[in-house]
Formats: sequence, structure tokens, C-alpha cells
Amino acid sequence: MRKADVIIPTFKPGDKLEKLLRRLLEQSVPVGRVIIMNTEEKYWDAERFESLFEGEDTKLTVCHIRQSEFDHGRTRHEGILKSDADVCICMTHDCVPYDRNLVKELLEALDASERVAAAYARQLPAADCGVIERYTRDFNYPAVSRLKGKEDEDELGIKTYFCSNVCAAYRRNIYLKLGGFTKKTIFNEDMIFAGHAVEAGYQIAYAADAQVIHSHNYTAMQQLHRNFDLGVSQADHPEVFGRLHSEGEGIRLVKKTAKWLVENGHVLLLPQLVMASGSKYAGYWLGKHYKKLPEGLIRSLTMNPAYWEGEAGDGR
Repeated sequence: MRKADVIIPTFKPGDKLEKLLRRLLEQSVPVGRVIIMNTEEKYWDAERFESLFEGEDTKLTVCHIRQSEFDHGRTRHEGILKSDADVCICMTHDCVPYDRNLVKELLEALDASERVAAAYARQLPAADCGVIERYTRDFNYPAVSRLKGKEDEDELGIKTYFCSNVCAAYRRNIYLKLGGFTKKTIFNEDMIFAGHAVEAGYQIAYAADAQVIHSHNYTAMQQLHRNFDLGVSQADHPEVFGRLHSEGEGIRLVKKTAKWLVENGHVLLLPQLVMASGSKYAGYWLGKHYKKLPEGLIRSLTMNPAYWEGEAGDGR
């Protein structure tokens, strides 16, 4: 049986990480190691988290880094380098496996074709998820699995490259062959890798039966900050995002969400949708054009101020 390790970056982890670790230990296909890349040792509760692995076959490795050292791509890459498994599963510390078959379903998705370089899980809304975000989860993570390759670009556009490190499994040999995640990125390291993989002739698998619980109730301002960083990541990687643009997919989501709200008795949420969508687009547009913005404005817009320390992005 192939060995699968799990890599989880953490920062000020809490109850969700404990629940995530407990459910990883209950998987029908056991994981070999859990590799934690923790930001700032002072926030790590060793007694709480490490005690879960006492007497378990799954081993825990914890590596501490400073906040100034964290990078979405490089930190995960360093975790994968610490693994010797056939498959590395990247997860975030705020997602929770829905059932005992998460690892099993991800491995089966990787086995769908020799061309599959990565497989990502379906994200289900948490109990406290708002109405609009609940629909967005269904839009981005439908109930039907599929493979996506270069031959699907005309049909899927930018969604051909969609992949999420909230929960995604990578064939380690292909990952290393392609150079892994970009080593300095503000965001979107998963889609950047997926784009390179597709261009190299590989496929990305969406595994709808591999499920995690993960959602956010972002405010309009938080959406603006998040999408600013998204826009920056796309501006810095025209080799991936230069040909297939995101704007059309975003407009399609807004239209379908508005239609769904009207048809399901949520007309009063339309102003909230307009506010959220406007904030998303404003952040995205500013991020795409960040090279023309003053440094002070950039720092007020980003969710990742540490990224801008020293030389960051493309030429700044």
C-alpha cells in the first residue's frame, strides 16, 4: 500500500486542529506521518496536540518557524521535503475531515489516471456558514468528480487550474519533478502548481467523495483583502494566469448566486451579495495592478504584510 503523509501549516491553532488530528487518526486508510509546519513556537500547545499521537502508529513531526519565515509556497514545500511518502496531502488547520474515507478517496482519485498529479477534496459548509457562502461552496465544489487537463481549457477556462490546499493530495514524484510550489508567493500556490502541471501534460482531479468541512463568513472588507492578495498572485504569475482570466467565472458566480437567492426566498440578501461581490472585485482589480500602487496602500490592502518585507512580488 502506498504511504501518504499529511502536511499542515499552523498558526495559533485551536479546537479545529485538535478535531482534524483526531479524525486523521481514525481514517480507514491510515496516514504515515503528520508533519506540522508551525508558525511561532509560543503558540503551539505540545501537551494538547502531541499527546493525541501517543500509542498511535501515525507519527507526528512538528517544525517551528518564525512568522517572518512563513510563505504559502515555501513552507508547504519544506514540509513535503521532510516526507518520504508516495503521496503528500496538504491541509489547512481549520478544515476537518467529514468522514473516515478522506484519505482513501484522495488516493483513489490519484489512481484515476497516470496523468493525475494532484487531487483536491470537496469543501462542505460548516454549520455556522452563511447563506451566500453556502451557495458559493456548492458552486465551487459540486457533487460530481471530474478530471481536468489541458484538453479542458476551452470548456472550463481558469477552473481547469483550480485546486485547493485546504485539502489536496499530490503524487510526490511528479510534484518534485515539476519543481513543487513556487517558493515565494503571497497566495494561490496550489493553483500556480496546478497550472504548471496542466501545461506539462498532467491532470488535476476533483474528488467529490473526498470531503472536508471548511467555510468562512468573511466580511466585505475581509473579502477585499483576500482578493487583493489573489490578484497579486495572478499578476506575479502571467505564465499561468495570462491566457485564462478569472473575471468571467466571477461574474458567472454572482449571476447564479443572485438567481438562486431570488428563487429560494432570500431576496433580502441581494444587497449583501452586491456588497460582497463589489468588495471582491475591487480587491482583485487593485491586486492585479499592485505595481502601480504606493507601498503604504499595498500594506493596508494585503492580508499578508510579512510578504512585502524586503523584496516581494515581481520587482518590488
